[in-house]
Amino acid sequence: MSQDEDAPVELEITDVLDLHSFLPQEMADVAREYLDAAYEKGLRAVTIIHGRGIGVQRNLVRKLLERDPRVEAFGDAPPEAGGNGATWVRLR
Repeated sequence: MSQDEDAPVELEITDVLDLHSFLPQEMADVAREYLDAAYEKGLRAVTIIHGRGIGVQRNLVRKLLERDPRVEAFGDAPPEAGGNGATWVRLR
């Protein structure tokens, strides 16, 4: 592995984070860093896509959101935006 392969990947911060391309053990850190960057950018309504599955990733994301003082509210995305496979988040 070259040094470039270990370099962090810079992603554009939009109002949607899709966690499908990340390993399960990375998801909490990725979601936390995403919330930091989204908040700093001034985004106050975001969606985190975690997938439906058996709910493990959804629960992980929501525990993180429950503990973050910047989070005003969150819940299942509307059906057309992923339903319970995604979580909408409103930041203060």
